[in-house]
Amino acid sequence: MAKMQETMHSPELKQFIRDHSNLFWSVPENKKEDISEALLVEYILNYGTLADFRELVRLMGNKRVAGLFQNVEGRQKMNYFPEIYNFFSLYFAHYAS
Repeated sequence: MAKMQETMHSPELKQFIRDHSNLFWSVPENKKEDISEALLVEYILNYGTLADFRELVRLMGNKRVAGLFQNVEGRQKMNYFPEIYNFFSLYFAHYAS
């Protein structure tokens, strides 16, 4: 799991996190709005729907989401399901390059 860190999210992104609170099952309720952008991307890609992903891209931008996804290393990279990692590697190589 991506490391939690102190993060200031926009009001829209905080609302998005609240609306998808059930996806962040391993994060304590009082810490959910403070998750890192990397953890947000990881959980939405792994557990969210395609509509959730589109909304995340609308809020954060395709290049930002792609950058967070493409910069994961080591154990964080292993947090993605193999089929999710493969799909989004292909997606971002095509649409965010």
